[in-house]
Amino acid sequence: MKLVALIKKEFHRFFHDPRLIVTILLPGILIFLIYTLIGTVVNTQEKYEYKVYVAGESVLTQAIEKAVEASGSTVEWIPADPEEGRNAVEKESATAFLAFSENFDETFLGGSVEIWRGSTEESLSFYNLAVAVLQEGAMRFAILSHSFETEQDFAKTFIAGLLPFLVVTFVFSACMSVTLESVAGEKERGTLSTILATSVKRSHIALGKIIPLSCISAIGAASSFLGVVLSLPKLMGTDLSVLGGYGFGSYVILFCLILSFVPFIVSAIGAVSTLSRSVKEASGYTSVVMILVMLMSIVSMVVTQFGDWVIAVPVLNAVIYMGKLLGGELPLWQSLVSVGVNLLYTGLLVWLISKMLSSERIMFGK
Repeated sequence: MKLVALIKKEFHRFFHDPRLIVTILLPGILIFLIYTLIGTVVNTQEKYEYKVYVAGESVLTQAIEKAVEASGSTVEWIPADPEEGRNAVEKESATAFLAFSENFDETFLGGSVEIWRGSTEESLSFYNLAVAVLQEGAMRFAILSHSFETEQDFAKTFIAGLLPFLVVTFVFSACMSVTLESVAGEKERGTLSTILATSVKRSHIALGKIIPLSCISAIGAASSFLGVVLSLPKLMGTDLSVLGGYGFGSYVILFCLILSFVPFIVSAIGAVSTLSRSVKEASGYTSVVMILVMLMSIVSMVVTQFGDWVIAVPVLNAVIYMGKLLGGELPLWQSLVSVGVNLLYTGLLVWLISKMLSSERIMFGK
């Protein structure tokens, strides 16, 4: 009977504490909602107007056109000789170039079709559609694929997909290691009540924690960031010259984007720590924040197209525009606005922390 009583006691403690229930259920809810959103975005195909040069003739162009129209895009076929078609794709004035062997439809068996693509997302999109159609008859003719994508283009694509995720991961780890017990730990030790008994403004207490913790976290994140950046070329089997493909301005904006979400993450963990009654409880809540932040950082690896609304979402805005910068674009005004938005959210979290510090119910359970 004592065992039953102990079991009832633990169940009673859990089901009568809303905080524990939220800690257990919220991660699954967040994963469902965010993965559903990602799936919706991923499965919404970008609409393109393909401009494709073609040498030779084949009924397969009609099949490719149907596949293109089914995806919501359009294609314009432009007759050209092989040299003209390849040059157009290389200069990115054409989406792709198709070259059918002589009398392709008549011979079919033993014939061949060449497909040339560039390094743009539009070119890759058409290439995937065309190859899917061509492979249906691949046993009867040869498909010869060519690409003008250079090693540096591939390296940029790889870095743009992976680096933002790694940066956010390292930043969050650095922030969590120094921020988790910032308030909850002082609650347990009893030192926070002494500070609150003084005439110091609650906003000053909040800023006095967020500012130094953000600086410390930024140092840790910078160390990890440099380690990843300098090791990625070796991981990819190339050299550090690939890093020279970015301009000085790109590195400055990239650095600003990273610095903008460091204090936001510190403030978010600080708010969780302030709300919690112990470091253990703060750790449970922080795992929910970690899932949310990590899922947003993964988005850059699976989704390539976003509307300007992404600017309003903290962390996600920095992740997306970091990816664009590393991919060779320079979204200047979007990046600068994202920096301002992240700092604005940080200010709101600091205000929220100061309000929680003024609440006796939150601070002392009264």
